[in-house]
Amino acid sequence: MNILGIDIGGTNLKFRMQQQDEIIKVPSGPKMTPEVMVGAIKKHTAGWKYDRVSVGFPGPVIHDKPLLEPHNLGKGWVRFDFKKAFGGKPLKLLNDAAMQAMGSYKGGRMLYLGLGTGLGSAMVVDGSVQAMELAHLPWRKRKTYEDYLGKVGLTRYGRKAWEKNVVKVIELMANAMETDYVVLGGGNAKLMKKLPPKVFLGSNDNAFKGAFMLWENDKN
Repeated sequence: MNILGIDIGGTNLKFRMQQQDEIIKVPSGPKMTPEVMVGAIKKHTAGWKYDRVSVGFPGPVIHDKPLLEPHNLGKGWVRFDFKKAFGGKPLKLLNDAAMQAMGSYKGGRMLYLGLGTGLGSAMVVDGSVQAMELAHLPWRKRKTYEDYLGKVGLTRYGRKAWEKNVVKVIELMANAMETDYVVLGGGNAKLMKKLPPKVFLGSNDNAFKGAFMLWENDKN
């Protein structure tokens, strides 16, 4: 079995095959529709041999289908036929934060927060992963958690204030979820200068680890 892992981000689209280490990165953003995404992937994967596809999607996913349009990409994702676009190959679609959380998990009760263009969130409890949509819940001054912890918040408030907000949200969420530890991922996690106790930096490569784990129990 060889799996193509795809991680759709608000700033970059990344993908790699299970049997190779090279990660291909393509800029994404508001102009990236699903058709543009598939075109970019097929351009860079010509000649690749894979028989399964895992897709990490930046939004809620139900039964391998997007529930809502992503906030930081183009339109057309909800009605898009991902399986057909990849030649009918077996395909699994999962929230991107949940996929990276799977690859970051070390046991117990873990909260994952993705600090990137937006704010990803997922919880893993005793090996069972559950994506969460914390990003767009209201927090302060009629603004959401993502307004403070996403790329917009980092730009608006500066790194020091952004980091202070991250630490506060970690404290709030860790207490509410009764976590054993918290893992921070996403492109901006590396900007954290000092991590609170029981908070760890994850690797963005864990998204692909999670992508490949999705097929571990597949018998076909």
